[in-house]
Amino acid sequence: MKTFKLVSLDIVEEKNEDLTQRRIKLYDGLIINREDDKGRWVVEAYVDRDYDEYFQTILEHEEELMIQVKITKSSNRLATFLVKVIDTNIIGDHMNVIFMGSIVDRQREQIEKVLKILMDEGFQGDELLEEFKRRGDKQRE
Repeated sequence: MKTFKLVSLDIVEEKNEDLTQRRIKLYDGLIINREDDKGRWVVEAYVDRDYDEYFQTILEHEEELMIQVKITKSSNRLATFLVKVIDTNIIGDHMNVIFMGSIVDRQREQIEKVLKILMDEGFQGDELLEEFKRRGDKQRE
């Protein structure tokens, strides 16, 4: 396993058929390449407790999220992941949010291009995410 400092965390959301980024203010964070046979990563974000309701809703609905992170230093390129929230922990006025998922092996521009094509084809919400994953799996084969 390899561990890196998490510098920034954005959650990519669909609002009114547009993709937007929700910046999550970090107090601290780590990202761990588990180097397992499924290529999974763990992202641990230490954030303000004000995010509790937001992340609890995601956790309860077992939603898969697309996140973009910067690793090690803010001048690095964004890395994109498909993740699920697997746990949250309240720590005083803050909380710990733990995500697990896989890195997306494409440049940001390519991801946005694929998502635009899928949205133009009429995919929305969960169907959009499922089709995006299906096409990504097909390309990796």
